[in-house]
Amino acid sequence: MTGVVCTPLRTEWLAVSPGLSGGALRTGRSRGGGDLPVGPRLVTGVAGALRADVEPGDLVVATEVRDLTTGEVTACPASALLVGALRRAGFTVHHGPLATAEAIVDDPSERAVLAEAGNLAVDTESALLLAGVPEGQAVVVRAIVDTPDQRLFSLGTAPRGIKALVMLRRAAPVLEDWVRATADREILLAAPRSFCAGVERAIDIVDRSLDKFGEPVYVRRQIVHNRHVVAELEQKGAIFVEEVEEVPEGSVVVLAAHGVAPSVRAEAEARRLRTVDATCPLVTKVHTEVRRFAGLDHTVFLIGHADHEEVVGTLGEAPGNVVVVNDPDEAQTVEAADPEKVSYVMQTTLAVDEAEKTATILRERFPALNAPRKDDICYATTNRQQAVRSVARQSDLVIVLGSRNSSNSQRLVEVARGEGTPAYLVDDLSEVDLAWLQGVGTVGITAGASAPPHLVDEVVAGIGGLGRVDVRETPVVSESVRFTLPREVI
Repeated sequence: MTGVVCTPLRTEWLAVSPGLSGGALRTGRSRGGGDLPVGPRLVTGVAGALRADVEPGDLVVATEVRDLTTGEVTACPASALLVGALRRAGFTVHHGPLATAEAIVDDPSERAVLAEAGNLAVDTESALLLAGVPEGQAVVVRAIVDTPDQRLFSLGTAPRGIKALVMLRRAAPVLEDWVRATADREILLAAPRSFCAGVERAIDIVDRSLDKFGEPVYVRRQIVHNRHVVAELEQKGAIFVEEVEEVPEGSVVVLAAHGVAPSVRAEAEARRLRTVDATCPLVTKVHTEVRRFAGLDHTVFLIGHADHEEVVGTLGEAPGNVVVVNDPDEAQTVEAADPEKVSYVMQTTLAVDEAEKTATILRERFPALNAPRKDDICYATTNRQQAVRSVARQSDLVIVLGSRNSSNSQRLVEVARGEGTPAYLVDDLSEVDLAWLQGVGTVGITAGASAPPHLVDEVVAGIGGLGRVDVRETPVVSESVRFTLPREVI
């Protein structure tokens, strides 16, 4: 099954069709598009903008299409795939609702009403041509000709129309990528995935701090390494800062889940800040181990990435004793003041196999090496790596949801690739490249411990917009861990 590209007008067809290997279909304006094949459908052409910030030549990709005649709404869950692809190709793209009217809407007052309802643009065909499309498999891309300030039947319409059609012609390669990516697929969901107990606790702490203390509540650094989580908390009133020196004296500050050095706590106290500690209890355990080993005057090998916030905070517990070991190569060369007094700890979000290689080398070089009382790599990191490994073995492609600065998400990509499966880290659906999906029958999906679950749902729906999907969860282990909250927010 292959998706079809529909163009209502001949001028639109002339702009788009030459750039598509299978051409576009000129449909006219009939409801349902006549005898179009059942399957994914992309409607493209020109439209009128309803907001002043949407200009001639800009592209509008519809999140949904609203039929002003029938009141029906057609959702477009795969639209973010096109938004991302078009923006990467250099287009100015707006993403939001599109209205379909019975006739051209040129009256400013009528356009104002449509804009007030949240619509970005209006046309006269999209809702008609999407009738009968399987649920979720509709996409609309429109190039803007007229705007509230530059009306359709006014001086300059012709050059604006030409500009819009040129944009459609230039967008044809992206539409071709969409066509090539359409197919029926199987989706395998790794389980467990997404939020762990430490992340849920940290987010809950910020929410409760806002409820208890009111705005503003300051947060030092990202509460967890995910830009969507940070953006959502900012909308609720949290203010994120790099250092506590930026927080006004006497204010509330939340310390992020990755932990901090004692010097940060001391500075917060000096500024008379009300401190709420959201450090993950498993990170706190590593800090405690470092203090214990350092108290025995041991050299403490900290296996982890030197620039990661968790490692920076752990190092701060005993900087004179701790030596960071990034990888097995560094383990071959590090030295200790006294080889008989050595210990090691680990960053909690490492790839299990790689961390164990490093630890094995240290054990071989330092027979007296003391280990942590319990494994430092957290249960959630281990479980998610086991789950993605299982999924990768059954998939043609693995998509990992997570931000670039998320160590545990990066490790999931590495684990999947270690199974010989192409794997990519994306922040959300808009970063999924249509080219990755071409020729792919089975897609594995997981999410790092700091990535919200709804991002997975959006990717599943987006891929479902390219064809029928059979979604199957592949559980490896169940999780029931819960952490208590600090007394400051209870």
